[in-house]
Amino acid sequence: MGKYRFEEDEHVMFRKSLRKFLEKEAVPQYEQWEKDRLIPKSFWKRLGEMGFLCPQVEEQYGGLELDFRYAVIIGEEMERVGASLTGVGLHNDITVPYIEAYGNEEQKQRWLPGCISGDFITAIAMTEPGAGSDLANISTTAVRDGDNYVVNGQKTFITNGINSTHVVVAVKTDTKAESKHRGISLLMIEEGMPGFTKGRKLDKVGLHAQDTSELYFEDCVVPVANLIGEENKGFTYLMEKLQQERLVVAMAAQTASEDMLEMTVDYVKSRQAFGKPISAFQNTQFKLVEIATEVELGHSFLESLIEEHMAGKDIVSKVSMAKYWLTDTAKRISGECMQLHGGYGYMEEYKIARRYRDIPVAAIYAGSNEIMKTIVAKRMGL
Repeated sequence: MGKYRFEEDEHVMFRKSLRKFLEKEAVPQYEQWEKDRLIPKSFWKRLGEMGFLCPQVEEQYGGLELDFRYAVIIGEEMERVGASLTGVGLHNDITVPYIEAYGNEEQKQRWLPGCISGDFITAIAMTEPGAGSDLANISTTAVRDGDNYVVNGQKTFITNGINSTHVVVAVKTDTKAESKHRGISLLMIEEGMPGFTKGRKLDKVGLHAQDTSELYFEDCVVPVANLIGEENKGFTYLMEKLQQERLVVAMAAQTASEDMLEMTVDYVKSRQAFGKPISAFQNTQFKLVEIATEVELGHSFLESLIEEHMAGKDIVSKVSMAKYWLTDTAKRISGECMQLHGGYGYMEEYKIARRYRDIPVAAIYAGSNEIMKTIVAKRMGL
């Protein structure tokens, strides 16, 4: 796909330098990371040194104060290497914005510089074994005890769970609240706090190098100074920030689709069958034209959404549409492209195989696609 309308010379240069960096520091190591089931912390440190972590943060905390267009570029270039780099986007565009938007001055001074340097790696913990899409029903509690909260509960499917040093945890601070979502707060729980342990690294179908784990809190003592924003306002904060999270997921799905189209076009031109390239068969041509059309439509829709999001508009309905449509589309494209690769498509050394197993979860996380449709239906007054 061509670059976005909003990309200016400095964005093109930024993309070039990031791509060059990734080609040297990530692409050759990526397969090993997938085998190790982990991206090393040293890579995070290199990202920090190069200014690729949280570039949106204000200069006074060590950031570059760059706009969301740079986040778009980082997200796309990471996804192009492989979906297991999704934890970087989670850190930059999903978790750290909670500190920026709702943290007080002392918290920003304490946490943001480390998030930018890669010394701190963040995660956000909402999902529990018994509560996923139904966020209001979380059962992890935080009971006030003097200057601390005592936290008890369990979280699961936490992206960056193993590598994380700082986790924004959704907890129940008021179990008696009349409306369940009114009693939720956000606490920053740090590695090493008594009573906080990380469970096993979960063994997933795809995203192998991406560390996803369970987190346990047993009488975990967290200073009240680590409360983000106001007590019992957590649900509102989560709702305000989910627009960007879902946009980031939609962008990754679009990039994956573009990548799959590109690699499949290359493959069918070089692979021979019955004395001619597979690309000469009408079925192949029609399939790839259909995919190219969907990719083009996705690109245009996403471009307009990014611009509206940057303009501060409420685009919850459209982002929900994009998240469900682009992830479902990517899932379908992965199957079509694998088929066009024939037997080789099922081999691990071909990137399409990895795409095929990495993509399905995008239709589940950041709010399942069924939840996306429910949100849109509600906003349509249905």
